[in-house]
Amino acid sequence: MTALLEIEKLTVQFGSATLTDRILRRRARVLRAVDDLSLTLEQGEALAVVGESGCGKSTLARAIVGLVPIASGRVHFDGMDIAGGRDRSTRRRIQMVFQDPGSSLNPSLTVRNTLAEVLKVHSMVPADRIGERCAELMDLVELPPAILDARPQRLSGGQKQRIGIARALAAEPDLLIADEAVAALDVSVQASVLNLLRQLRHRLGLTLLFISHDLAVVRNLCDRVAVMYLGTVVEESNTEEVFGNPRHPYTRALLSAVPRIGVKKTSGEAALAGEPPSPLALPLGCRFHPRCPIAAEVCRIEEPLLESRQQHAARCHFAWESTEPITIGEQP
Repeated sequence: MTALLEIEKLTVQFGSATLTDRILRRRARVLRAVDDLSLTLEQGEALAVVGESGCGKSTLARAIVGLVPIASGRVHFDGMDIAGGRDRSTRRRIQMVFQDPGSSLNPSLTVRNTLAEVLKVHSMVPADRIGERCAELMDLVELPPAILDARPQRLSGGQKQRIGIARALAAEPDLLIADEAVAALDVSVQASVLNLLRQLRHRLGLTLLFISHDLAVVRNLCDRVAVMYLGTVVEESNTEEVFGNPRHPYTRALLSAVPRIGVKKTSGEAALAGEPPSPLALPLGCRFHPRCPIAAEVCRIEEPLLESRQQHAARCHFAWESTEPITIGEQP
């Protein structure tokens, strides 16, 4: 496969000044939401980026589409460096589905007008074919054509998210970024939207970057998983390897929290305790050591590198010591 997206040493940071800082004219502190992160996404591949809220995964998605500025690093899309900006063609080829389907749709526009706007801006079809193309997009996301004349407030959460997906697909993108696209939906609706994304990926040959805080939803959708913690990747491999042979304590803790039908959780399983440290005051050494059940003195002093073995990478001093595998049952 050919790399469609290559991210190298990406850093995204924001100034954080309190009212006291402004009064005393103190220099604003810097929050590194994404810190020296590298990832590669192959053409036609589905990559899941998972982690707790606040780990930087949504900021990563917004940096790729150009919604937040990049402090340093490179973002290459189809061989082009887009870190400093992108033309209309590149913007069309990278589309995003947002977490909240209600706030991402214009309440004053009908579904037809929402889709037609994308088709017109990017000159996707002749003017006399816009109506036909809107109907085709409804069929693509498995919604009836009658919904084209509805406004968002008349639709359910699942229908709104399908419209959000249709709007992204109207631009015929090469890369689709789904940022927590099912997090705001009921569990039964989540399953139908995930199934739709799976079908669309294979039907249209999409490359998919799927952002989620829930490992349980990604197993049957994505080829690879990258686990983020406090702005950086702590583990990355193919999906089955991450689920069956996790090497980082954080990944093991996330997996231990996944409900398993017919499996009783034992007291010896890893548990994720406490809250992540503030990104404004990162701990010395390993970022995970204040919450890690196997942390040693070296973890408090020396930050581990992202070390790879047989296409499995982990950022832990003890990643390659023998551990018992975690067995996670198949998700529906």
